[in-house]
Amino acid sequence: MAHSVVAVIPARYQSSRLPGKPLADIAGRTMIQHVYERTASARVDRVCVATDDERIMAVVKGFGGEAVMTSPDHVSGTDRVAEAVRGLGADLVVNVQGDEPLLNPEMIDAALQPLREDSQIPMGTLAHPLTNPAEAINSDVVKVVCDRKGFALYFSRAPIPLTREADSPQPEGMLRHIGLYVYRADFLQVFSKLPPTPLETRERLEQLRALEHGYRIRVVETSHEVIGVDTPDDLKRVRGLFEQS
Repeated sequence: MAHSVVAVIPARYQSSRLPGKPLADIAGRTMIQHVYERTASARVDRVCVATDDERIMAVVKGFGGEAVMTSPDHVSGTDRVAEAVRGLGADLVVNVQGDEPLLNPEMIDAALQPLREDSQIPMGTLAHPLTNPAEAINSDVVKVVCDRKGFALYFSRAPIPLTREADSPQPEGMLRHIGLYVYRADFLQVFSKLPPTPLETRERLEQLRALEHGYRIRVVETSHEVIGVDTPDDLKRVRGLFEQS
């Protein structure tokens, strides 16, 4: 059965560490254009930027992309995506981070596949094997542990699973969560209205809300890594990688 798939890229102008980052220039194009074009190369039917800023809207339309204005009051990208897709008639919705200009389109396809095959799966995401010991103890790096069928048991900023015999947390067997999400469209509207939960609040991880309310999240392991742009140093690094390619 074919599914209608809409990929949405939430993009805010305001950022505490890098204001205006969707419009940052990388190799002659804005970051949002790089993300948009890579997303459009995946097996999706439609790509849309969801923003609350006229400058971002103008830039996206300027390179021929689709953008919609959403409320400036959303507290998360998920809420922004949920508003953007209401009434579009999509079956599946992909939430693509707008600050990952090196995103590989194959990652989107991989995350979508389980939901294409099994209509009972409400939500999916990605993970990558963690190899750097420093990342094992870095609270900015989110880890995930899964059951034998690939569904998330828990997400945490703490080193999970912990090897008790080791002097320090070891990355072997750890999975680093990648913040790309796929939702069944009707579930996305339900999820966006669920009340925050204790573990979500404590870990500051919105996906825990789904688990705490009893919904399953399918995790697909990928060999591809992503580099998010959150700081001026991140932007400098990504610009350097584009120059080398």
